[in-house]
Amino acid sequence: MKRISRYYHTIKPLKLEQILYRLKYRFFSLKSLSAQSSENLSAKRWSLSNLQAGEQSLFENSEVCFLNKKAYIITPQDWHDESQHSKLWLYNLHYFNDLNSVGGERRYNLQKKFILKWIKENPPLNGNGWEPYPISLRLVNWIKWCQFNQEYSVDILCSIEQQADALMRQLEFHILGNHLFANAKALVFAGSFLNSDRANDYISKGLELLKREVLEQFMADGGHFELSPMYHCILLWDLIDLYNLALACDDARFNPRLSDWADVIGRGLRWLSVMCHPDGGISFFNDAAFGIAPSPKEIFSFAALVGIVTNDTNLFGLSTLESSGYSRLQRGSFTLFFDHAEVGPSYLPGHAHADSLSIELSLGRQRIFVNSGTSEYGEGPERQRQRSTPAHNTLFVKDKNSSDVWAGFRVGRRAQISGVEFEATQKFVSARAQHDGYCHFKKGLTHVRTCKVFDDKVLIKDELGASSTNTVMAHFHLHPDVEAEVIDTRSVRLILVSGDTLLFSTDVPVRLEETTWHPEFGKSVPTTRIVLVVPNQHFTSELTLA
Repeated sequence: MKRISRYYHTIKPLKLEQILYRLKYRFFSLKSLSAQSSENLSAKRWSLSNLQAGEQSLFENSEVCFLNKKAYIITPQDWHDESQHSKLWLYNLHYFNDLNSVGGERRYNLQKKFILKWIKENPPLNGNGWEPYPISLRLVNWIKWCQFNQEYSVDILCSIEQQADALMRQLEFHILGNHLFANAKALVFAGSFLNSDRANDYISKGLELLKREVLEQFMADGGHFELSPMYHCILLWDLIDLYNLALACDDARFNPRLSDWADVIGRGLRWLSVMCHPDGGISFFNDAAFGIAPSPKEIFSFAALVGIVTNDTNLFGLSTLESSGYSRLQRGSFTLFFDHAEVGPSYLPGHAHADSLSIELSLGRQRIFVNSGTSEYGEGPERQRQRSTPAHNTLFVKDKNSSDVWAGFRVGRRAQISGVEFEATQKFVSARAQHDGYCHFKKGLTHVRTCKVFDDKVLIKDELGASSTNTVMAHFHLHPDVEAEVIDTRSVRLILVSGDTLLFSTDVPVRLEETTWHPEFGKSVPTTRIVLVVPNQHFTSELTLA
């Protein structure tokens, strides 16, 4: 019965479009590419504003490095070796992000060697590289590389057209979200780049999809609707990339969209400003890690390069992102981020964590409380643990998650948020919200959290709407640079690298446990968490500058 309920709550929110295309691609998958290359295939030449992002991943002697894991691509089978590498690692291998990474202009010969090797060893529709998402990212990277290096060899152009044809026939309507956006972007780049019989079809389809998806995926407050700061960075960069393309290629079909895109980019930049810690990095809510998306600094620089800047840089006090469901509370040296968001779009919660009402906290540029981060995808136990409620800075009922995250990218029953309130006075700023994620275990078992930030302290008040037969606990995960020592059964001293000291105190029993933080894919860093065992229906935690 539990399994039936899980499937029901997972499938019910899906769009009919997703279900129909999933069935189509399962039973009528793309088997061949019948179209031959266009006659007299050539490239249109335009000059893009060039801003590089990311680290080198292709090296001499066929060495590559993705997600903090090195390997060698010697044989054709190495492109698809799932016995040695995760699906995500293999996807990154086929993206070719190195082509536009920092210092890439010094690796032209190496990069061309890898491109030609890929063409030779990856025949059409064979392996991971011909799935639509890797095609989408690779097409954009290859096209930008060709323009920057004025490289227009026939073999590469023919492969680009083949890949665009394959993409056109397997657009990711079964997934939607960031995948379909990437598909659309790639078609627009391919149609703007190629002089071919089918180029007009590519750009027309791409622009048609973008008209729908920009409106759907970017909310009124500027946030990307999957509610992951990491994916927000990816999609915001994509939109700036498209805006840059529109300025460069001088195609009249872009003109009606430029103003709307610029407006969305501007709102997206402000959202990103709100969701970044004072150290300049993103906060970790839902799937989030460093090194996957362009950094906020790179995004702001790229936007400025194409003439879009945001002047709203005063983040002191209370900043609310009401469409997204996040708020930033800043007083004195404290900056607190509060997640009172839904898990994500109802039909696409794949990158959601069970992190309702979790927080992150910085003192100055030092992170204090950090959510789990993300070090891997897939369906393994570590992926499940990182998505679970105990991996986040919030209250939880033992052996239960606030939302039913399962199978890597699935969510069954979801916590619903309500009662969101804000207050700002001369002495403090506060935010309050509640969720019902545990009410199906016991009627009335809501969780209410109030976060209040003063110049010299932070107060977190948690309340349960009913008593629980299961043990109730709360975790506060510390950044690895924060040392902790127990003072007594209800207080812990936190010592920062700067020498500053904080006192964490609460009115329930407290202890320390070893755990891990995951700032990058393929990386787990030992750290400590504060564990609270909650015997009552309400308790208060206080963090004070010593």
